[in-house]
Amino acid sequence: MSSWVWIRDGIFIGWNILRKRLRIAGQFSKYTMTGTKKTDATSKNNHHFKIIAAIIIDMLTTREIKTIEEFRKLRDQGEPMTNLAFHNMDLSNIAHELLQANIRDSLFLGCTLENSMVCALQHKNYIFPTLDVPYDVYPNKLYRADDLYAGFSPENPTSFHDTPDQVIFRHFIKTGKYTTDLKESLARALHDQSITNALEDFVIHYDPKSIIAIMGGHQLLRTSRQYRKIVWLAKHLTEQGKLMASGGGPGAMEATHLGAWLAGTEDKDVLRALEILSQAPSYEDSNWLTSAFQVIHSIDGGKKYSLGIPTWLYGHEPPTPFASHIAKYFTNSIREDGLLALAKGGIVFTPGRAGTTQEVFQEVTQNHYLTLEYASPMIFMGRTFWARDWPVYPLLYQLSYEGKLKNLDLGIYDTIEEIVAHLQRFYEK
Repeated sequence: MSSWVWIRDGIFIGWNILRKRLRIAGQFSKYTMTGTKKTDATSKNNHHFKIIAAIIIDMLTTREIKTIEEFRKLRDQGEPMTNLAFHNMDLSNIAHELLQANIRDSLFLGCTLENSMVCALQHKNYIFPTLDVPYDVYPNKLYRADDLYAGFSPENPTSFHDTPDQVIFRHFIKTGKYTTDLKESLARALHDQSITNALEDFVIHYDPKSIIAIMGGHQLLRTSRQYRKIVWLAKHLTEQGKLMASGGGPGAMEATHLGAWLAGTEDKDVLRALEILSQAPSYEDSNWLTSAFQVIHSIDGGKKYSLGIPTWLYGHEPPTPFASHIAKYFTNSIREDGLLALAKGGIVFTPGRAGTTQEVFQEVTQNHYLTLEYASPMIFMGRTFWARDWPVYPLLYQLSYEGKLKNLDLGIYDTIEEIVAHLQRFYEK
């Protein structure tokens, strides 16, 4: 009996291997439905999403192979050639080596293989072809600004619309934000899981308590006092060895990454960057991206890393090019949960509206239940805003004082020095 089962639209799944694992897929129904509207069409296809979940589970337990050299090194060490994941590799010239290696229970994701090799490998492995979508379904590293903005010319601001980021966004809208198409759903799920794998590979090099996120509104103007304060805060924390993270978009998010990008530069460089960016205060200005690249090309920054985690769900908000590493997702809920979970060193909430408020209460829930083993600081920047204009802080403080909410490490401050001191006390515990 063939080890392949035709599902739909030219997608084939290795059934002989998968059927042994489908029994655990039901435990991940929450994941398979995340970010989708529970329409009748989606419900009818739920068994397909369970297959996707089983595939993703396997991906989480594999060793990733990204070059032929890595494959040969592992083979020469005498390691068992099982539970591997080959990412986007041209393997057509090493067919004999692959056959001799006796590879089993492994993934071949978007790899180039001779037909004879497909026949030889398919009975014991998963082979996933490159799907016909305008994005890499199996990215083996996080995005950089040059990846998402390839082809952009600062001299021609309208070239932004032809960048990979915007081409993918238009495809995302055309095929449906909450698509029920199997091929598109599979492509997005595999892409997002690959991004998660790459994200884990990146943050593993950092002390979890050194990762700090800043949350805030995407409409914050570059000319505002709040924007400038976030820049200075992020610069200071990055120079202390912290990894700054945000939702990776404009406004307060961009200010976070600009500050990290400017770490190690002189104060005059910060002022020069802010002066250049002030020419296009809003992300809706046609020169928003052009001015950002003017800063990048004219100031010697970018010596430190920062992590942006944007989403194509909000694709009208362009990702900031100041983030050194960008984990861009299709599924917003995975992105939001991941960002809050990563920031174990604390979260600074700057003035925002609905989105920021949602993130506040998501973080409250994580801390209350100690979902991540310990609670992280929740710092509110701006006493007037958080205590009077948008009185979230008094509510949380009162509920915490009464014992109705537990494990909350709260702080509300106006100055950078106070915020840094609170975060440092937590780090040194």
